[in-house]
Parts: sequence; C-alpha cells; structure tokens
Amino acid sequence: MRQCCSAGPAAAQEGGKTISRTTISLGTATPGGGFPLYGNAFAEVMNAADASLSIEPRNTKGSNENIPLMEAGQLDIALVAGEPAYEAFMGIGRPATPLKILTAMYSSPGMFVVKADSPYKTIRDLVGQPVAFGAKGSGLPILSRYILDGIGLKQDEDFKSIYLDRAGDGPAMVQDGRAAALWGAGIGWPGFAAMASSPGGARFIAPDAGEIAQIRARHTFLKPLTIPSGSYPGQTAAISSVGSWSFVLTRADLAEDMAYRLARTLHGQEAAFCKKLAQACETTAANTVAAAPKPELIHPGVMKYLRETGMAK
Repeated sequence: MRQCCSAGPAAAQEGGKTISRTTISLGTATPGGGFPLYGNAFAEVMNAADASLSIEPRNTKGSNENIPLMEAGQLDIALVAGEPAYEAFMGIGRPATPLKILTAMYSSPGMFVVKADSPYKTIRDLVGQPVAFGAKGSGLPILSRYILDGIGLKQDEDFKSIYLDRAGDGPAMVQDGRAAALWGAGIGWPGFAAMASSPGGARFIAPDAGEIAQIRARHTFLKPLTIPSGSYPGQTAAISSVGSWSFVLTRADLAEDMAYRLARTLHGQEAAFCKKLAQACETTAANTVAAAPKPELIHPGVMKYLRETGMAK
C-alpha cells in the first residue's frame, strides 16, 4: 500500500519559484449527478487555496465502486453516499472497511419527483409504475431501498425499477413518459433541478409523518431531514423526509499529515466553498463531528485538526 499520494511531475509557479504539487485522486460518480458537481467544486476550491495540492476528480460508477477502489489504493479520496458508507463501516454484507472519514459532505433527504400534472400524489400511488431509482452503483438506489423497506415496500418487486447508466438520463425519462417518477436526494441535486425548471414544472413526493416514523423505527441510522422551501423552482413549502449524510472518505493508509492538511485547507475555505455550491454550505467541521457514525471513523489526521480547533474533544 502507498503511504501517500503521488508527488509526481505536477508543479506550480509562484513568485518565480517552482512548487512541487501533490496529486490527490478524487473519485466522484457518473456525469449528470450531484457527486461530479460537488467533486469538481471541491477540487477547484482546494487547489486554489493550496498551490501545492493538485486534486484531480475522476468519474466513476459512484459509491459502490469508490469504496473498493480506495480499498485497493487506486483512489486517494472519494465521495460516498451515507448508506453505502454505513454498510461498509458496519460490515453489512461485506467485511468492515478500514476507510476513514475526511469530511461530511451534505445531508441527503430522499424523495421522488414527478411532473406537476402527474396523477401520483403519494409513494404508494407509484406502486406498479416504472420509477428511475438512480445510477447503477450509486448510493441513491440503496437509500430508496431502505426507505421503501421501512414502509413495507420492496423496490424491485413493488415497482418497475429502472437503474440508469448515467445519472443525468433520469429527468428526460420522466418528461417523455418512460418513467412515472425519478428518485433523488438533497438540495441542489441536478435531477431535481432539471425537473423543477422544465416546462410544466414538477412536484415532489416524500414520506408522510406516519411513514417517517415507521422508517425510523426500522432503520434507526436514517435521520429526519428537511428540504427548505424555495430549494427548487416552484417548491413553495418545506419538504420533510429522511436520509443520511454523504462523506468524503479516504483510503486507510492516507498519511496523517496529508489528512490534516486537507482538513485544514478545506475548513479554512468553508465560506468560499458554500459560495461556489449550495450543497457545500453543509460541508463544515461541525457537521463532520455530528454526522460521523462513530468518532473513531474520522481519519486521525482530521481528528487532530478538529481537536486543535475545539470542534472535537
């Protein structure tokens, strides 16, 4: 296993001096989804803040590919949705992963979107219909599986499930009638934005209060989360749902000083990151401490930074 990243031929000029740059590979997901959007903004902010860093985003198949790629040392850091991260940390259906948390990214309340004139009003109305549940290998279909299971529904038996090759293909499938609904999560999610700003507009379908209670009783790691009103065009009321936090994870052997440096750079740029991308306003040191399933899952280098700044004990 490598001890750190590649301090290869990449170099930057500053005041006539050549600075050697450390290249960090960052796994995202398929084009058209929220992860590439976030990953590109993350890299831009970090690279601008530290001339000796070269964070290079790479499109992947998403969370379920990013985890084994990091475990194999083929990615330094990567974006992973809450449910795949939880399953990997807890060893559900696989050995527990040694990967560590660099930062919490953003919360992901899950919900469906339909055309504004759609006859479907509740989750149960969608039973038997074709539903696009997100890209193969991404965390979105795992989140929906947990939420639906919480209200006694099976994703692949009670719906005509569609899994996408590219996350960006979903909105068009709802627009042209190939799908009755698109599943997604969070604030600023590109699929929701595309639907909400399309001619005719869109409407969101989330679990009701009784369903949220059922889901949380069955799957306690899912948190009650809210999408504020006005998060999407035409969305006049806040939407309550459940979901989890996505994370930037690191490979287990990422050097402590490098993890510390990444955390210090990132959290020193929280305001700039928030200005660049709405979702990134939730990428804070405080949220990392609150969202980690256990403190020991946070990288030791990150914990050193969090303790120095008084964010963690």
